[in-house]
Amino acid sequence: MENFIEKLTAEQNQEVERQLEIYRNGVQEILPVAELRNKIAKSIFQKKPLKIKLGLDPSAPDVHIGHTVVLNKLKQFQENGHIIQLIIGDFTGKIGDPTGKSAARKQLTSEEVKHNAKTYFEQFSKVLDMEKVDLHYNSKWLADLNLEDVTRLSASITVARLLERNDFSERLAAGKPISLHEFFYPLMQGYDSVVLQSDVELGGNDQHFNVLMGRHLQEHFEKEKQVVILLPLLEGLDGKEKMSKSKNNYIGVDEDPNNMYGKTMSIPDELIAKYFNLVTDLPVPDKELIAEQLEEGILHPRDAKMQLGKTIVRMYHGSEAAEKAEQHFRTIFQKGAMPENIPEVEWKGADEMPLTDLIAELGLLPSKTEARKMIANGGIRLNGEKVGDVKLTVKITDGLVLQAGKRKFVKLILSQQT
Repeated sequence: MENFIEKLTAEQNQEVERQLEIYRNGVQEILPVAELRNKIAKSIFQKKPLKIKLGLDPSAPDVHIGHTVVLNKLKQFQENGHIIQLIIGDFTGKIGDPTGKSAARKQLTSEEVKHNAKTYFEQFSKVLDMEKVDLHYNSKWLADLNLEDVTRLSASITVARLLERNDFSERLAAGKPISLHEFFYPLMQGYDSVVLQSDVELGGNDQHFNVLMGRHLQEHFEKEKQVVILLPLLEGLDGKEKMSKSKNNYIGVDEDPNNMYGKTMSIPDELIAKYFNLVTDLPVPDKELIAEQLEEGILHPRDAKMQLGKTIVRMYHGSEAAEKAEQHFRTIFQKGAMPENIPEVEWKGADEMPLTDLIAELGLLPSKTEARKMIANGGIRLNGEKVGDVKLTVKITDGLVLQAGKRKFVKLILSQQT
């Protein structure tokens, strides 16, 4: 690729550096940075937008703010006039991405893929301008490959190279089976980049092997190679595992504003700066200032989390909802009041029962063991009064309010027996 940097005016080169600084923020790695700089210069010189690719296998359509780390980066490219290529893996999704898996993934049906893709589009619109996104289904080109095409494609890489993937090498060492079709997943994903002639591909740092495959295959087919941008994975509310709905440590982009705000307040203090940097739309200087003030002890973590919660709610529900969510948090959790709209459950059970049994039956906590622990720690209240007796038997009355922790409330409404 020829050098376009030297073709630009000083003012145009400033624009290159401005964009590059934006794209660098919050990423784990750019491979290679020099090529990204030159691609931006080429885009400016030729007045032609770059094609920015993100591949999706819609196996779990509920989008949480962990997913928005990459979406926010796509939005930055979109705001600078570049084309976003969203590839829905309706073909590769039937294979299943083996990344991070100790066994072959369940293959999706066409109906499952289409349903999940529709849900993705609806939720992605909270971050991206979907009217300006190029949507592609990779079955359009992958389904047309014949056996000769697939043989030629598979000849572009060795088995030894494929086994460099941790997922495969670990399963092989453990004597676990690897199906032949799983080897084709990274090849198919890489071939998407060949067909679409993508300039840049984004992915989480766990996608390192897959996204580099696109660069490898573009070179094999004598196309201009894409740049790879890897983004860090966001830890969930527990501060340990990657954010995931299955681990119940997530904040969903479709969640109620009060719940979204309340969950944000529960993140570990050491993740505050990372959340600000990766999931908010604040200007970079503001993010850096918050990180500095937290580091120096000028900004209290509680105040920072309140600002973070308000920012996240504002991004997905608007400024008015953000103000109300903050007021709700102050009223309920800082002043100890009960919320106005408590979920009601019709009670048809016994007139009285052990508190631990009642908590578990209502689903406030997953088990009686967890209920006993929370009672002992002072986290259970009846009608606003803290309970300390783990052996307490509760008399069920109409309108009884149970509270578990800071955010879970239930009001019992006695069934009208006739």
